[in-house]
Amino acid sequence: MTDNFTHIVDGRVHMVDISDKNTVTRQATATGVIVLSRQTIDRIRKGLVEKGNVFSTARIAAILAVKRTPEIIPMCHQIPISSVDVDLTIEGETVRSTVEVRSNARTGVEMEALNGVSTALLTVWDMVKSAEKDSSGNYPDTVINDIRVVRKTKGNYEIRSQE
Repeated sequence: MTDNFTHIVDGRVHMVDISDKNTVTRQATATGVIVLSRQTIDRIRKGLVEKGNVFSTARIAAILAVKRTPEIIPMCHQIPISSVDVDLTIEGETVRSTVEVRSNARTGVEMEALNGVSTALLTVWDMVKSAEKDSSGNYPDTVINDIRVVRKTKGNYEIRSQE
């Protein structure tokens, strides 16, 4: 790890100057899961969640989150988002969110992809939380985890995570 933090100059936090970087196509894919009870997964699968279509709502939330990332993460640059692809799948007793973000910009889109995944999963939780409560008012089965970047590209250069 390096001691050269680019967001800190003379002990002061600042936004990194990217004006000398080349504009290239950049892409990042992030993923994460929410663990739910079997009963809640069945309700999602059958379309029986009282608040509406869980996956449609989570997709919209993820796209909005991607577009608003610089408003939430202080040192993120505002960059033009070319596309956002949100995939939600049921895998056993989990819902997996995968978000791919593309941009033609001078900086990457990893934060945007991670923010999209996180927001999609939080939206799933918000939509099903009443079904997840036990008799004590707790959420014993609900856990959001494994949020990470699994792939990113910068022009023709690609990095994949160890899966």
